[in-house]
Amino acid sequence: MKIQALQVGPIGTNCYILCDENAHTCAVIDPGAEPELILSAVEKLDCAVDKILLTHGHYDHTGGVAALLGSLPQTPVYIHAADFDTPQPQLFPLKAELGAGAAGTVHFYDEGDCLTVGTLKLQVLHTPGHSLGSVTLLCGDTLFCGDTLFAGSCGRTDFPGGSMEDMMTSLARLAALPGDYRVLPGHMHPSTLERERACNPYIQMALRGRNG
Repeated sequence: MKIQALQVGPIGTNCYILCDENAHTCAVIDPGAEPELILSAVEKLDCAVDKILLTHGHYDHTGGVAALLGSLPQTPVYIHAADFDTPQPQLFPLKAELGAGAAGTVHFYDEGDCLTVGTLKLQVLHTPGHSLGSVTLLCGDTLFCGDTLFAGSCGRTDFPGGSMEDMMTSLARLAALPGDYRVLPGHMHPSTLERERACNPYIQMALRGRNG
């Protein structure tokens, strides 16, 4: 398993290319902008894009999807339904950007679903709080957390569909996962789950609420 991180767009969204090097296949996670940069990175990895995976539907995580599909038609795009069918198209623009042709391309995933990228297996955890349809993708020892969990912080909950109560539940759930994981967030630098359990005030607040 190889993971390449790219920082894209004006607010520095972390786009990840998750690659099974033996199978020469990959998934692009949260292509928020700069599709040419993403395609160039994929080419250098000598991988074919098998899937586009979205941790949530905000524009800074989905803005490159339409252009990628222009170069990679029929590539399946996975998103939680709550972040696709939404009445806030400025914040959640994917449905409008893809238009009527989206029906055969977009697939909805939810809690407990499992996906494969080559021989790699990903488990979908529904982790709302930043948005109704936020998910965390667990692959091996790695958590792709989107805007749920950041190093030392968590995602905003004041957007439409956000909820601090849901965020606390999601953070407590991630903290309760057994063992340690790499934490690859939607913005800023990576961390580990063990470090966040020890130092992240929002995780500590979430755990106090669960244990209280």
